[in-house]
Amino acid sequence: MTTLDQPTAAAPTPTSGRDRPVRREFGVANALSHGFLLLWGLLTVLPLLWMFLSSFKTNGEILADPWGLPASLSWDNWARAWTGAHIGRYFLNSLVVVTGSVSLTMLMGAAAAYVFARYEFRGRQIVYYLFVGGLMFPVFLALVPLFFVVRNAGLFGTWTGLILVYAAYSLPFTVFFLTAFFRTLPTSVAEAAMVDGCGHFRLFFRVMLPMARPGLISVAIFNFLSHWNQFLLPQVLMQGDESKWMLAQGLFALSVSQGYAGDYARLFAGLSIAVLPVLAIYVAFQRQVQAGLTAGQLK
Repeated sequence: MTTLDQPTAAAPTPTSGRDRPVRREFGVANALSHGFLLLWGLLTVLPLLWMFLSSFKTNGEILADPWGLPASLSWDNWARAWTGAHIGRYFLNSLVVVTGSVSLTMLMGAAAAYVFARYEFRGRQIVYYLFVGGLMFPVFLALVPLFFVVRNAGLFGTWTGLILVYAAYSLPFTVFFLTAFFRTLPTSVAEAAMVDGCGHFRLFFRVMLPMARPGLISVAIFNFLSHWNQFLLPQVLMQGDESKWMLAQGLFALSVSQGYAGDYARLFAGLSIAVLPVLAIYVAFQRQVQAGLTAGQLK
């Protein structure tokens, strides 16, 4: 007579570290880091918020209660700043110059970075370090010779000269950043495109540039912010005709004139108009900027 096998209890299996609940450590360093970030955020946001609120006040409200809320939204300040202070004209001038300079910088910088990252030739490292060395050269040391070079070239007081100077000073950072980014792209895709008959020109524009889109967007945004906020170069190279001034020059003239006139409401409105494009660009492309900055480390 046979007996049925009794089921035996399964032996306990050791639990792995991944099955354990994650323990969060709230130490002193963690609290200090969060507190510092919170303080940094407040120091950044509160002045901007105060500036925007002040742009809707009257001059009497700003002087009587500078920290209070506006009684009503006075859009007349923005209209007076846009037309009366010619902020609208300076805004469009800066938009044209920055668009041209960023486009030229990205085209030349991406092409140079691609060559440095993907091709071997004699003197490559020397030329690359010459580009990168421009990061350590302050613009203050080049103002006098740059003034004479631009004037002798017949580009003094012109948008073309300012675009070329902006692009020249942005190339070192652009080449440095994009060279490291192009090196992270897979070589197999480029080799497959070459086997299919793709030339070097088409390989760069049709294959490599679309793959480098996160890095291109990140560098383009940094260059846009740098060119948009530039004050020293326009102040030196765009003297004379006020109709060609950049936004930073117009804001400087507005701050001087309105400081003596006491029209602080129009001054805050002009500053708000200048800040809005920067905030819009950052809000619209913040994820692309983060992706471009971390792409080289994740690959």
